[in-house]
Amino acid sequence: MWELIYILNLVGTVVFAISGALTASDYEMDGFGAVVIAFITALGGGTIRDLLLDSHPVGWMGDTNYLYAVLLAVLLSYLFKRWIVSLRRTMFLFDTIGIGLFAVLGTQKALGFEMSYSIAMMMGVVSAVFGGVIRDILVGRVPLIFRKEIYATACLAGAALYLILIQFSLPDYLTLIIPIVCIMIIRLLAVKYEWSLPGIK
Repeated sequence: MWELIYILNLVGTVVFAISGALTASDYEMDGFGAVVIAFITALGGGTIRDLLLDSHPVGWMGDTNYLYAVLLAVLLSYLFKRWIVSLRRTMFLFDTIGIGLFAVLGTQKALGFEMSYSIAMMMGVVSAVFGGVIRDILVGRVPLIFRKEIYATACLAGAALYLILIQFSLPDYLTLIIPIVCIMIIRLLAVKYEWSLPGIK
């Protein structure tokens, strides 16, 4: 089970990093800029979470495979940009899986540091979305989670569901998979039906 989670973590890292690299390309950044934006998009949220939890070493510092995943993503983005762009919908699906996975695992990690449930939920959201927040700030646009679109809210709902499920004697894989699927469903339905939170006028 944990080997599968580790593989999914790396896949999620690659997908987020590709998203970052494509953003860098949209803003006509050079190779170094692309690597920085890809790194921040993929690993920024987890880094902030670990710093807030005082978890050392920070995740990617203890496992360089995450760095290699980012570099691979940037390389793939430049070699196969046209093909990747044509797979936007597929990339969106993987991105949705990624935020679900990172939200639940971030919540789980916070609980391992004996944080309260409310703080654990916040750490789950930070893990999933704050890499994208930093990326958007760096390129000069309003981060997605601060707009109307249902994004962080989906992660919050999944994290809350995870905290509910661990109260029951369910197999570990179900307590992880069910909230991840919940986040995916909320996110996919929100995009399909254009659900959004009310804006402030």
